[in-house]
Amino acid sequence: MRSAFDFAPYRRSTVGFDRLFDMLENGNMGQAQENYPPFDLIKKGDNDYCIQLAVAGFTRDEIDITSQQNQLIVTGRKSDESSEKEGDFIYRGIANRSFERRFALADHIQVKGADLKDGLLSIELVREIPEAMKPRKINIGGSDKSAIGKDQPASKQTVDAQAEHA
Repeated sequence: MRSAFDFAPYRRSTVGFDRLFDMLENGNMGQAQENYPPFDLIKKGDNDYCIQLAVAGFTRDEIDITSQQNQLIVTGRKSDESSEKEGDFIYRGIANRSFERRFALADHIQVKGADLKDGLLSIELVREIPEAMKPRKINIGGSDKSAIGKDQPASKQTVDAQAEHA
């Protein structure tokens, strides 16, 4: 099903958001997903986030966390033999099945670490913007050769001009 919203004006006036528009147009965000295990997404600061998954009954050895190319994959594999040893269930209300949960990560989001405590798996995330991507002041230089002194090369004048402004 195609999106009823037209993203063409936004595509024309933005750069680098192609992946986001593709996801919105293809309906990946609106598709029904399995809701096991339940999770919370917490914003702790401007660049710090935490995902908490309720994984009661799972041990550290049964959970794998993989971060790859803007995607976080959390997988839980439960061995079938543990349920056979516990006896016959009259009612089984605690979900104890294998799962795979995927989270799309924005650019520059890195996984800091993970911890499993009291049945909650906490995954710490941080946005680390590289220095080259941070805002910086751009000096305006002229291409007028008459402004460049005859006794100094252009690179020397640029260095001198920058030193005066500092």
